[in-house]
Amino acid sequence: MTVAPAIRMENISKSFGSVIANDRINLTVRNGEIHALLGENGAGKSTLMNMLSGIYRPDSGSISVDGEPVSFSSPRESIRKGIGMIHQHFKLVDIMTAAENIVLGQRGKSFGRGANLTKQIMDISERYGLDVNPRKKAYEMSVGEKQTLEIVKVLFRGARILIMDEPTAVLTPQEIAKLFRVIRNMKDRGCAVVIITHKLNEVMEISDRITVLRKGRSVDTIRTEDVEIPSLIEMMVGRKVDLKIRREAVGDGEELLRLDGVTVLDGDRKAALDGISFSLNRSEILGVAGIAGSGQKELCETIAGLQTAEKGRIFFEGANIIGKSPRDIIRLGIRMGFIPEDRLGMGLVASMDIVHNIILKEYQNQKGVILRRRAGIERARGIVERLDIQTPGLTTPVSRLSGGNIQKVLLGREIDSDPKVLITAYPVRGLDIGASYRIYDLLNEQKRKGVGVIFIGEDLDVLLELCDRILVISDGKIAGIVNAARAGKEEIGFLMTGGTQARGERDS
Repeated sequence: MTVAPAIRMENISKSFGSVIANDRINLTVRNGEIHALLGENGAGKSTLMNMLSGIYRPDSGSISVDGEPVSFSSPRESIRKGIGMIHQHFKLVDIMTAAENIVLGQRGKSFGRGANLTKQIMDISERYGLDVNPRKKAYEMSVGEKQTLEIVKVLFRGARILIMDEPTAVLTPQEIAKLFRVIRNMKDRGCAVVIITHKLNEVMEISDRITVLRKGRSVDTIRTEDVEIPSLIEMMVGRKVDLKIRREAVGDGEELLRLDGVTVLDGDRKAALDGISFSLNRSEILGVAGIAGSGQKELCETIAGLQTAEKGRIFFEGANIIGKSPRDIIRLGIRMGFIPEDRLGMGLVASMDIVHNIILKEYQNQKGVILRRRAGIERARGIVERLDIQTPGLTTPVSRLSGGNIQKVLLGREIDSDPKVLITAYPVRGLDIGASYRIYDLLNEQKRKGVGVIFIGEDLDVLLELCDRILVISDGKIAGIVNAARAGKEEIGFLMTGGTQARGERDS
């Protein structure tokens, strides 16, 4: 007797106006399988999963779950059929406990079930090898603990089919290994797991089969053991891609930027940065690694003048810039390409087009009262061509672009301004592999020009290949500074989780 697959999506099509997001896509996921879904930005992965989770309805095609045809009109209906989606950005209420977050929003569930609720949570945790403290508040949890809580939450609601969107994006190597053990336990228990990710090494390690999408169509579904990474990339982008990240050997540059004992307090008067000291040289890419929320944002914004240091000094080309305004710091040549979760909230105006977002940061340097647009148009055209920004035109508001293309506009503007120091935080977050490697090439170009680059990233493989040194930050303090050519992922992961570097190893 043939067992019906957990999910079968046949000839699924979905359009938004004139844009065809999914064009007759086919996807089959089996019970007891870990299935990776790959594709470039705009390939249709999210749209496809949003239809499976009840957020969108397909224009045509059919969906069946365990052999039964379904038609979801809401996420609640998808949940009732045992489908749970774990989003990259967690959907938790920080002031609530794990148990309260688990039952939040469920009809007929109450917070007052006490010991019975705790027992149910512990039973699920034990069954799948999870580790959750039902009484712990969400704001007290590490990123790894929050992700575990999200998994328990969907399992508690009866999910047997799980969709995980970029599940390892902000985890340490140790947390990734733990998550993979959990996913394999779920597979052994008969669950179907769909993973959306750009990390191909992890796809090869954890998945059983892979479905590749390109430009809204399904290219192929293959067994992981039958394919290699270069072939996967060629399927995704339609051409061969050089996968080498080159660490440019430019030579020792003079000191350009130095932080000396910088302390920054958060809103509760606690140290977000605690006595930070390090230097950045010309023609150097200094990586910054750390668990999310370890002080990376405060580090970027303090150097750029957006946050005020409680104590300490920041020297740029020998002069202390503490107390200078962001505009003064920009004029000195320090540029910040900060890519937060809300890309439109940091440096771009959503309603403006690419041209005016470029002019916005430079208009105060123009002479006279008449705004000269010609130079801005030429710069915008050059940025669009160099970074392959997909836009209907230069006059299209950036709010209408995809997240990845918005990111390219922001970073392209900063690189195009000929900075002396470039601060890039998560510059390839959400970008497909082709766009990511173009960004790495651009950062190496800046290095060759004598620019000092601070590169805050999530992917330790990239940090180790691209950077000259890696500064590891943990809970607002520097845990260590390592030579990227000689360091390993395990060492960096150890430092990220609160380990300390042995005396004499720093900058080795």
